[in-house]
Amino acid sequence: MRFTKLSVFACVTLLLVTMVGCAGPKIASPDQLTAPEPIHGNTGKYMCPYTSDDVLAEWVDNSLKASAAGSIGGAVGAYAGAKALEQVPFVGAFIGQKVGNKLAKEAAIKAAGGREVITNSSDLSFNNLNDLAIFMYVKYSTNEHYQSALKAAYGIYPEFKQQYSSALYRASAAVR
Repeated sequence: MRFTKLSVFACVTLLLVTMVGCAGPKIASPDQLTAPEPIHGNTGKYMCPYTSDDVLAEWVDNSLKASAAGSIGGAVGAYAGAKALEQVPFVGAFIGQKVGNKLAKEAAIKAAGGREVITNSSDLSFNNLNDLAIFMYVKYSTNEHYQSALKAAYGIYPEFKQQYSSALYRASAAVR
């Protein structure tokens, strides 16, 4: 097979365009986004891991201890569900994972001191997880305790872990 300079150039150009196009969406830097206004107080559905004084809420340290229990709970629940429903292993694993996640969430809440401690030690809250994600990213992503705060929030709100990145991608799309 004989390649001309033009065909090699065309192939390289196509490869570069494909690679750049596959890079995927980018998350804007925190200073390019606007933080949603939190609810001042604990009346929202989701408590912020940071307080209005820009320090971690009391429940965060306790909930970090429960993060290992969350991983173990999901795996144990999936295994138990699969064993219980061996005739339909996919369904058993799915149900087991759901049960395990619920148990892990309850373990994380208990380790944080319970719902009352979480609520009483929080003075910022949100009614949706997207706003919490963007607020935390904009205000605290450069904070040395940011990863710990995220980990604590993921334990208390497992659905937050699933929604976090997509919330930042959606907010970043508005910047472009």
